[in-house]
Amino acid sequence: MLMQEWISRSAQETFHLGQKLGTMLKAGDLVAFRGDLGAGKTCCIQGIAVGLGVSDPSLVTSPTFTLIQEYQGRFPIYHFDVYRLTHEDDLYDLGYEEYFYGEGVTLVEWAERIPNFLPAEHLAVHLHIETDQTRYAQLHAYGACYENLLRNFTPLGSA
Repeated sequence: MLMQEWISRSAQETFHLGQKLGTMLKAGDLVAFRGDLGAGKTCCIQGIAVGLGVSDPSLVTSPTFTLIQEYQGRFPIYHFDVYRLTHEDDLYDLGYEEYFYGEGVTLVEWAERIPNFLPAEHLAVHLHIETDQTRYAQLHAYGACYENLLRNFTPLGSA
């Protein structure tokens, strides 16, 4: 497993790091986000969406109560927030396999709540609050295609 670390010193930097990552994602990719409340998961996902061709980042909001939100970029973008998921098995009711193994890019907030459902190959982003503005992130590549992605990803503010 390949791992990369970076430090973001502002929400704008977190957004731009996500945007750069978004330009590198392709149909079928899944990015699993972990981190504390307020760590910047949604901000990073807004950047990814813009990197994938969504023109207005304000349209990208965390689907806390709906569990999934879909956006259209270069490919469909499936944004999951599983924070309020009562049981892992509730993912079956959402038809998660169509999204996780589909033709779009899947972004999952609070992925630590559904470890048994994540594909073996995915990119994991762990965000940690350091200060009010500073975030520490680790990107973990599970699988050869994600290792290749990380080898070619040079974010600003690397740790």
